[in-house]
Amino acid sequence: TTREGLYKLLSHSEYSRPNRVPFNSQGSNPVRVSFVNVNDQSGNGDRLCFNVGRELYFYIYKGVRKAADLSKPIDKRIYKGTQPTCHDFNHLTATAESVSLLVGFSAGQVQLIDPIKKETSKLFNEERLIDKSRVTCVKWVPGSESLFLVAHSSGNMYLYNVEHTCGTTAPHYQLLKQGESFAVHTCKSKSTRNPLLKWTVGEGALNEFAFSPDGKFLACVSQDGFLRVFNFDSVELHGTMKSYFGGLLCVCWSPDGKYIVTGGEDDLVTVWSFVDCRVIARGHGHKSWVSVVAFDPYTTSVEESDPMEFSGSDEDFQDLHFGRDRANSTQSRLSKRNSTDSRPVSVTYRFGSVGQDTQLCLWDLTEDILFPHQPLSRARTHTNVMNATSPPAGSGGTNPGSNGNSITTPGNSVPPPLPRSNSLPHSAVSNAGSKSSVMDGAIASGVSKFATLSLHDRKERHHEKDHKRNHSMGHISSKSSDKLNLVTKTKTDPAKTLGTPLCPRMEDVPLLEPLICKKIAHERLTVLIFLEDCIVTACQEGFICTWARPGKVGLLSSQNQANSPSGTVV
Repeated sequence: TTREGLYKLLSHSEYSRPNRVPFNSQGSNPVRVSFVNVNDQSGNGDRLCFNVGRELYFYIYKGVRKAADLSKPIDKRIYKGTQPTCHDFNHLTATAESVSLLVGFSAGQVQLIDPIKKETSKLFNEERLIDKSRVTCVKWVPGSESLFLVAHSSGNMYLYNVEHTCGTTAPHYQLLKQGESFAVHTCKSKSTRNPLLKWTVGEGALNEFAFSPDGKFLACVSQDGFLRVFNFDSVELHGTMKSYFGGLLCVCWSPDGKYIVTGGEDDLVTVWSFVDCRVIARGHGHKSWVSVVAFDPYTTSVEESDPMEFSGSDEDFQDLHFGRDRANSTQSRLSKRNSTDSRPVSVTYRFGSVGQDTQLCLWDLTEDILFPHQPLSRARTHTNVMNATSPPAGSGGTNPGSNGNSITTPGNSVPPPLPRSNSLPHSAVSNAGSKSSVMDGAIASGVSKFATLSLHDRKERHHEKDHKRNHSMGHISSKSSDKLNLVTKTKTDPAKTLGTPLCPRMEDVPLLEPLICKKIAHERLTVLIFLEDCIVTACQEGFICTWARPGKVGLLSSQNQANSPSGTVV
């Protein structure tokens, strides 16, 4: 149950292997799901691809409308000696007769297949001469029919063109650009061949990357705990952020491209402002690593202060969701929000996260967090953040946003630490997260001791263990191209980044509490996708679940209900 209503799990809409047997997931790659709409005449154009172990399936996705028919996959493939790890459809070229699907593999290859025509058109990095490590992420470059980007656990990313071959020898590279902890090389050869570019980013595996909605920027998260955001065309580093500790595992952009959310091994979700290049909030709700973060473009709302203006609607964000329509009215309203001369606009961004703790968390990012130095009269504080707007250190004056509990600080002192939001470690969160706004300070401090304790204890424990592989990357101040110098600089103590703008201390940024935090699976969750009438999740057992949005479950006809295995909606 959320403030917008009830999300219902549709048991008959569950996709899995045809035999419905839970997959023994030990040691295998994460289950991933990709969607594409082929715009066929029937109005049922959604197609679904997912990998389970050595298997890859391609189905018609009926969503909230009809029960899943698992006996009829359009295409099914079983691989030997390597496993699919990730995949991506080209939305530009998809038709009812043909789709282009890229599949990355655990041994480093990338395959281009057409599951409708049942063709395998090409295999890239076939001899593993380009990279021998596991493919962690593969995506078509937005707006392109032929370019795609592939990330590996080696920490390298490669730009390919489907038209070009990979050559019969290992590629020779020439340095194109080098910067703080990254380098980009072009491929040196007589005739054009793949890869067109090789990016080396950070230390350790590059776990995921995501293109901004306008396709101009690329956000990468790595095992060294860094988020790095690049201008994709000019190959310039736009900004960086460091996790609280451990590697960052997942990343996503807000529909308007203004915020990036990451999740990782610190069990936190972190919200980073693209414009200000700084952490604006962290969210604590998961009890283990966060495996996927995603914005919900259909619940993200924008409201003008003038009541005559209509508020942000689903349609506004629909195209944006696929990164196509840039000049759209909601986006322009969002950008207007930051300009000083316009009337105030009320903004709430909704995003979700799933983790290895088998829990789904939904979060709201509201006015009081996004614009902390403005009066909170119109803010809707679903986030339950208390006094989250202390003035910056040394600024003096009163806190503008604490609903009357103004805290006065002398000009040169450090502001009082931000209280934790009242998130209890267990499922009590869902009860606490009704609609309470900025809480009374006395209750808050009592409740928040609990949350503070768990976070600080965990921090101490982690420092004792001193994860060597996660602590490999510090902030490199030198732009020296001297490789040796660069390597020694890289091994700085992560404690040096803590308390800097790269990685503010816990008490220096607002701590969000999830709206809901619910255990929804038996095995770790690996998929979270927001569609117009449902949310799709999947776990490592290979079950892909559909959660109907409030009011959308009625789309199912009674006949389909009768035909479904249980006939009930859980």
